Amino acid sequence: MSQHQNLNATLSSACSAQSARRRNQGFTLIELLVVIAIIAILVALLLPAISQAREAASRTSCKNNLMQLGIALNNYEMSFQMFPPGSVNETGPVKNSETGSQIGWLVQLLPLLEQQALAATFNPNGSVFDDANAGVRSATIPTLHCASDPKIRRPGAAIAAFSSYAGCYSGSEIPIDSDNDGCLFLNSNIGHREIQDGASNTILVGEKRRVDEAGEYGWVAGNRSTLRNTGTGINAGWDLTAEPGRGQTASPVVIPSDTANGGFSSAHTGGAQFLLADGSVRFLSENIDMTVFPLLGNRGDLQYVGEF
Repeated sequence: MSQHQNLNATLSSACSAQSARRRNQGFTLIELLVVIAIIAILVALLLPAISQAREAASRTSCKNNLMQLGIALNNYEMSFQMFPPGSVNETGPVKNSETGSQIGWLVQLLPLLEQQALAATFNPNGSVFDDANAGVRSATIPTLHCASDPKIRRPGAAIAAFSSYAGCYSGSEIPIDSDNDGCLFLNSNIGHREIQDGASNTILVGEKRRVDEAGEYGWVAGNRSTLRNTGTGINAGWDLTAEPGRGQTASPVVIPSDTANGGFSSAHTGGAQFLLADGSVRFLSENIDMTVFPLLGNRGDLQYVGEF
């Protein structure tokens, strides 16, 4: 055999061996399982970070909503030397039922929230529960919805779009009436000059979760749907129930009376966000001292609260 033929045979043999090795290469079962386990660990580490990022974005969006409400409320106060009445109704105390006019403070803010069309449609001469106001009552306004609370509308309800925010009518759990000590209450006409404790120490608006079983009457209504107090701890109201366990159902909400209103709450972890009368927005812990929190809802108790 010539030298040239020997070289060709050697090259052919080498190529065949390399091709055989290439065909035999691949992942073993153990290697595949290790790769899958690593990917699962990375996903498990990544999911909480994604969830936290989403909640941070929702919380920022919620804060922006409250700031917009603060701008609208303070523009209203500059125009009329008072904040809008928390509820316009013929008599008090306000009941949590479809009775009376119950025109809420958010209805009066519509032109300042870029909702002139809704404001023009609303009939102020009747009740918010009249059929003539059904279209306004069913309208959803993005500014009134916290992104962390996905419940916008009661299941099966034809009308009543809800609000994630409520005005503060008192520092105590009492009925909504014309002599409350907050800033937004029955037929109120409170301006900055009446806030003796200082605008930076007085809550104007706070968050509230929507609990269907406790009764919701829409963002137009001037009752507990848009008015709450600081006499109840954050996320500690009678209208909230613990999340049910697997295979269990939540306990039914027991409503104390038709004038019980409850406190503030939110879908955020650990507390809720509040708009102060000076236009600033603060996140308050649900563990806030309950000797301090009621003072923040009272506009004129003349008590020093310090840092909160």
